[in-house]
Amino acid sequence: MDSRFSSSERTVYLKEMSAVKLDLLIIGGGITGAGIAWDASCRGMVTGLLEMNDFASGTSSRSTKLIHGGLRYLKQGEIRLVREVGMERALLHKSAPHLIDPIPMLLPIYKKGTYGYWASSFGLLLYDWLAGVKRSERRKMYGLEDTKNLEPLFKQEGLKGAGYYYEYQTDDARLTIEVLKSARVNGALMTNYTKATEFIYRGGRVVGVKVKDLISGEVYSIYAKKVVNAAGPWVDEIRIKDNSLKGKRLLLTKGVHLVVDYKKLPVKQAAYFDVPGGRMIFVIPRGMKTYIGTTDTVYEGDIGSPGISEADRKYLLNAVNYTFPEVQLRLTDIEAAWSGLRPLLREEGKNPSEISRKDEIFVSDSGLITIAGGKLTGFRKMAEKVVSLVSKQLQDEDGTIFPPCTTDRIPISGGLLDNGSYHDLKKAMVKQGRALGVNIDDTFDLMSRYGSNTSEIFRYIQRSDRDELMKDRLLHAEIQYSIHYEMTLTAVDFLLRRTGWLLFDRQKAEVIMGNTMMMMSELLDWDDSEIDKQWSMLQEQLKSTWDLSGDIREENSMVRRPKKKNQDEPSQTRFYA
Repeated sequence: MDSRFSSSERTVYLKEMSAVKLDLLIIGGGITGAGIAWDASCRGMVTGLLEMNDFASGTSSRSTKLIHGGLRYLKQGEIRLVREVGMERALLHKSAPHLIDPIPMLLPIYKKGTYGYWASSFGLLLYDWLAGVKRSERRKMYGLEDTKNLEPLFKQEGLKGAGYYYEYQTDDARLTIEVLKSARVNGALMTNYTKATEFIYRGGRVVGVKVKDLISGEVYSIYAKKVVNAAGPWVDEIRIKDNSLKGKRLLLTKGVHLVVDYKKLPVKQAAYFDVPGGRMIFVIPRGMKTYIGTTDTVYEGDIGSPGISEADRKYLLNAVNYTFPEVQLRLTDIEAAWSGLRPLLREEGKNPSEISRKDEIFVSDSGLITIAGGKLTGFRKMAEKVVSLVSKQLQDEDGTIFPPCTTDRIPISGGLLDNGSYHDLKKAMVKQGRALGVNIDDTFDLMSRYGSNTSEIFRYIQRSDRDELMKDRLLHAEIQYSIHYEMTLTAVDFLLRRTGWLLFDRQKAEVIMGNTMMMMSELLDWDDSEIDKQWSMLQEQLKSTWDLSGDIREENSMVRRPKKKNQDEPSQTRFYA
């Protein structure tokens, strides 16, 4: 199958979807929809997927960016869930080692805190056993002096010791796009910026969807034997279109995260700690930054733009300053932030932090299948349950038999392609990069996003203009790969969700923003009007993720609208900063 997942093929994919009757059509291109497309395509189902914005643009790029082992579910008595997510975490680490990294986590224990020393020790021990944690990552308990050495920034008053365990860090948006690419390799047809506007019925049963291509404005009718609603926070809106919003409904809660420079919050490892009011939050180092999160408040506003209030920012800063009193972060220390919505299943009488993160499947009278709830860590199992239900229904209805799930035994795109180790893969990539003049740090940086697919980026570098600076060749190659293999259509897609630079490398993003716009304008044939549109979208994104006062620093010469290239200019001025 073709591994390309190209922006230029969007219209082709839509026409192909509308030309045949699919076995399965999925509404929603977050991690849940991506997982369903991957599983279904692996089983041989003719599969389509529609996303009304960019892939992973909702909840699936706005999480705490952890593949949780489920420690806090233990407190809620969710024994089965802890066991399941522990197993899933191990599988995902094996399938996509470039995106899922084990990181040590400190759980400080204070007098009158949520967890006592012995309760923490037993809880972490039980957690290790249930989650199947490997020996090298099993919990350790430390007394007061060792805890002070491990993290001297902790508040000393009332400190008794700490538990030391492992969580797994990820890039949620990149994980989503790699899963989608895995589905594409198996023939799935998927498009972003394509909105499902209404359902098509026959005899009261859903048989398809009318969709609008938000890029071209064209409308298509796509027919499928089964339709799955995996729209995350928009799940109930899709159910309204189907006239099936009854029984259980979503409760949306908002989670806000802040990013500061690592020098402002130089924790030696990640920490998970109590805050006044009874919740717990994370502080997590990531490269040269540290991020803080999260809030958990009921949300009833615009689903597409949850926003970040001054109260959200102050809550997180006060929590950090309470636990790390020497730090004393201020509002002006915040470099970036994001806000996302959790689509939880409403449970009356419980506050947001107490509500279960379990997933649930609903089947409406029309046959629409809806998957709601769940966690990033459990996406593969959620997909397996949905696709197995679809498989059973298809077998009952027309006798078609599909094989069982195999996604627990195959790598995700960018993962290992054979029985070699990730260490061996790194060595091979370093050798390839060195032959092209790419230094080891840049190779490792690319691998942290693309894994084994880094070799495709090297092919673009090999074909590039040798007179260009290596930094421009690297950027151009990465943009080309992103457009041709990851269906990237906007500068925001690339700078925020494909690379994460808008959140975690602000300085680099500022430096290359103009070049990025011009390179994309040439590759995607943007005219001045489209450049203006793209620039406005980028400014809006800056307002929501960077300068939280909403004032973009126009005086910064590196953050200005680029000009369309004059065709008569010499080649060395091809790109603009």
